Amino acid sequence: MQRVNGIVQNYDWGDTTSIPALLRVAPDGRPHAELWFGTHRGAPSNLDDGTDLEHLTGPLPYLLKVLAAAHPLSLQVHPSSEQARAGFDRESARGIPLDSPQRTYRDPFHKPELIFALTRFEALCGIAPISATEQVLTSLGTAAASLRTTLDHAGIDGVVGLLLRDRPSLDDLVDAASHRGDDPNCRWLVSLAGQYPNDPSAALALFLNYVELQPGQAIYLRDGNMHAYLGGVGVEVMANSDNVVRCGLTSKHVDADEVLRVLDTTPLVEPVVPSTPDPEGGRTFPVPVSDFRLSVIDVNDVNDTTTWTARGAELILCIRGATDVVRAGECVVALDRESVTFVGDATLCRVGVGAQPVM
Repeated sequence: MQRVNGIVQNYDWGDTTSIPALLRVAPDGRPHAELWFGTHRGAPSNLDDGTDLEHLTGPLPYLLKVLAAAHPLSLQVHPSSEQARAGFDRESARGIPLDSPQRTYRDPFHKPELIFALTRFEALCGIAPISATEQVLTSLGTAAASLRTTLDHAGIDGVVGLLLRDRPSLDDLVDAASHRGDDPNCRWLVSLAGQYPNDPSAALALFLNYVELQPGQAIYLRDGNMHAYLGGVGVEVMANSDNVVRCGLTSKHVDADEVLRVLDTTPLVEPVVPSTPDPEGGRTFPVPVSDFRLSVIDVNDVNDTTTWTARGAELILCIRGATDVVRAGECVVALDRESVTFVGDATLCRVGVGAQPVM
């Protein structure tokens, strides 16, 4: 196994202390939003000798991150493989440069992702059951009348179109929601509208599942799943793509037509992914894609060893404690069929390619 060096991304929404604490370095005042491990061209990792990770492993189909959000991320959806290819080809044919602010598709690949909470982690994730949304809208009275009418006659697509294209004022809706502090969706509508006062997409908080993860829980974001991470620290594993179709709560490009093409309006009844025992140790989180898999393994007895054989190139990130190989914040790579052994007291995230999609 060789050490893999992560790349810090200093986005505005990031936490100033959590990733520095994990890396055991002093905070420098800048937001440390993400720590990337992988071969993504946006921030490719290298080894201790300076060699690119990709030189050792080839291009990895997954990307491993530590994400630390002090403020909400943009509201967004990710495309399917077919949508990503079509969108990439369409924008390329129009001559839009890959680094253009008007570009939506940076590559022709899908971007499913899993977030595993290290702290309390809040998110808006997937279209909520319609009956629950109707109850919330009814509780807001006349302020939500236009949204209720649009939902009844045109469905979620109609609501998204209304908010992103017509851009109605949310003043009355926010005032009504401010009196519903017992409802987390209403609380977040008020908060997001305050942070983005001219962005009606904040009202979509009423139509999504509010999820509060405790450490050790995870959510999976499928193609077309509208979501926004609201705050917290987690380990994020995703397909090796940079395709984000933004829906709002951002100063970046929002293409309403593309949002409606990509959005999956099927209600997501249960956003939290239950873990199952991993036969090779720890627990894993089944996902319906083969781009990646995540297992979380506790090494908890210095007198015993934890051993497995790598299946393809695997990244192993220590998120707590220390072993004879890695300590918290450090990552190593194991190559296909390499036997790996750890001794110590630690929690490890083992990331590799999934054998087959789980349906």
